[in-house]
Amino acid sequence: MDQIVNVNEFQELAKRSLPKMYYDFYSGGAEDQHTLKENVEAFTRIMFRPRVLVDVSKIDMSTRILGYPISAPIMIAPTAMHMLAHPQGEIATAKAAAACNTIMIVSYMASCTIEEVASSCNAIRFLQIYVYKRRDVTAQMVKRAEKAGFKAIVMTVDVPKLGRREADIKNKMVSPQLRNFEGLISTKVLPSKGSGVEALAASTFDASLTWKDIEWLRSITKLPILVKGVLTREDALKAVEAGVDGIVVSNHGARQLDYSPATITVLEEVIVHVVGGRIPVLLDGGVRRGTDVFKALALGAQAVLIGRPVVYGLAAKGEDGVRKVIEMLKNELELTMALSGCPTIGDITRNHVRTENERLKSML
Repeated sequence: MDQIVNVNEFQELAKRSLPKMYYDFYSGGAEDQHTLKENVEAFTRIMFRPRVLVDVSKIDMSTRILGYPISAPIMIAPTAMHMLAHPQGEIATAKAAAACNTIMIVSYMASCTIEEVASSCNAIRFLQIYVYKRRDVTAQMVKRAEKAGFKAIVMTVDVPKLGRREADIKNKMVSPQLRNFEGLISTKVLPSKGSGVEALAASTFDASLTWKDIEWLRSITKLPILVKGVLTREDALKAVEAGVDGIVVSNHGARQLDYSPATITVLEEVIVHVVGGRIPVLLDGGVRRGTDVFKALALGAQAVLIGRPVVYGLAAKGEDGVRKVIEMLKNELELTMALSGCPTIGDITRNHVRTENERLKSML
């Protein structure tokens, strides 16, 4: 791993390590994959406005999310089925998160049980959920998460139906039985054609889900509830009105609706016009550098979530790979803060970045 100098290089290692079906499952996006590319490229159009002659001899990247301290505003996003990437699955990822003192959001579609993840190490964990047609299954998972010491529920709301992921269709992606659901429902789907993941989603996910169901979720848990999958000010307003405890600006890693906007391009719209600091706003999608983290913070996010790079690190080097990914991003963020004149996270302001729209207006 000494030869790896940035997070992007883990992707090539993962590609060499994984069967094509699994690599395509992790790396692919919806349809033409326009949003997949745009999630990353949109960050490149934001430029810095660094300040000089600031004392940056000590850099403090620590912050709090829902009151829980983390070493830097970089969290692990929920991504499915880590055992397809590495035999230790989510347990290895959780141990890396604990070592880096950050929060892991465990996927509803995890390979390991939530109890196994919880007992593997001492760390702050949130649980991501989908709402199934059988509400009792989702309710049981939420109750188990509470019992296992999870600290928040992250409700993914952008999957009434699964996006068209053409690589999975071509590969006839197999959906394995997930141990969290043993004795409840079968998640092992072998379709006659196409993607097993798509077939699983079609048979289980509740497409009738609405904002009213936030009340249902609140009725079964006392844990804070974050809503993941918000891309517009209209939905951000509805989320605030529904009384959620946080928002994740997300397009599901560009795996759902192609030609939906890159998350970084709508972050400010959601925050400035609607949320205004009332609840935490997190961002995922396209974060590959510490500079990306800084840009998201400057535009108002409290933290970013890292998805694919974590899986690539896991596939390439297991727990050490995940830890290396997080450490690289933290080191790059620390350097970006120093070179921008920001000794603490609180010093990062909107004045430290210039968006493409601002540059275009200045040229008129």
